[in-house]
Amino acid sequence: MKMKECKLEIIDRPAAKTLNHSEKPEQKHLINQGFDEETALREALRCLGSSRCESCNLCQLLCPDLAIIRNEETEELVVDYDLCKRCGICILVCPKGAIHVVPEI
Repeated sequence: MKMKECKLEIIDRPAAKTLNHSEKPEQKHLINQGFDEETALREALRCLGSSRCESCNLCQLLCPDLAIIRNEETEELVVDYDLCKRCGICILVCPKGAIHVVPEI
């Protein structure tokens, strides 16, 4: 079984469209127009962070085999498959669900 590589990915928040008072003279403040559907979905995924590793290191700290290590060059958490006995603790403790088991063929 292989596990997905864990890495921190920072996604900037998109800017909402606004109208200023010169475009709408009867308003004295900015009017937030919100997001279009595509941007709203992208923002929801960014906020909820589903299946995105945030490098909390819980998997590394709780691995009984010390099989999860940080790559010094890329700063990503990776699994040493020679040490990993596939107990699944890392999967259970990951708050983002970023680790998945993939059967080897």
